Amino acid sequence: MKPAMETAAEENAEQSQEKKGCFECCIKCLGGVPYASLVATILCFSGVALFCGCGHVALTGTVSILEQHFSTTPTDHALLSEVIQLMQYVIYGIASFFFLYGIILLAEGFYTTSAVKELHGEFKTTACGRCISGMFVFLTYVLGVAWLGVFGFSAVPVFMFYNIWSTCEVIKSYQANVTVPGDQICVDIRQYGIIPWNAVPGRACGPILENICNTNEFYMSYHLFIVACAGAGATVIALLIYMMATTYNYAVLKFKSREDCCTKF
Repeated sequence: MKPAMETAAEENAEQSQEKKGCFECCIKCLGGVPYASLVATILCFSGVALFCGCGHVALTGTVSILEQHFSTTPTDHALLSEVIQLMQYVIYGIASFFFLYGIILLAEGFYTTSAVKELHGEFKTTACGRCISGMFVFLTYVLGVAWLGVFGFSAVPVFMFYNIWSTCEVIKSYQANVTVPGDQICVDIRQYGIIPWNAVPGRACGPILENICNTNEFYMSYHLFIVACAGAGATVIALLIYMMATTYNYAVLKFKSREDCCTKF
């Protein structure tokens, strides 16, 4: 029989080996995490959530402002109401699509990162796998260009609300000036093309415009449009990160699949 000291030493050695094996396993698993895709997924989910949620509420507030102050006849803004309602349904579709697409890209990032770093043995990939990776690269580029357009489009209502808010600030600054009456300072919504020129009243001047700027609908819609624009910008950044990550992984997979890859260095 072995002495007690030798048995204890062997047990300690086995425990240290087990701890070392667990540590190496954890390091190996962490090495397979696609950190770029993970950051892009979090940023994408946050940006899309801000854009869709804030944009939906801001559009509802915009319709309320138009109906109460700029277009009292329902037929004058009927087309605009239908377009805004359609945009709200599109927002639901965008949120659902990007939730699924973000998860798929994150899973694809785990797959390609594991394959590139050869975490599960010898490097193995198929033509189908490389084709799928290439498809995601192309689709991500297309979505990135499309979201640049969405980002620019989301800045339009911010610009419009900013002009109205700045006009209200001008009215407030001229209240003490007798030579420039505030009633001569107006905002005509019809010039933006969102309601027809025959809409009544179509514009607001002086104290009426100032009261519009002091309403909760205007305050909330203005700031929600700003947040929605920021969310669209965050989504663009997330898609740019996706582009770089998917392009790099696809290029490495394509290169390592060649039989003579080792002779090219």
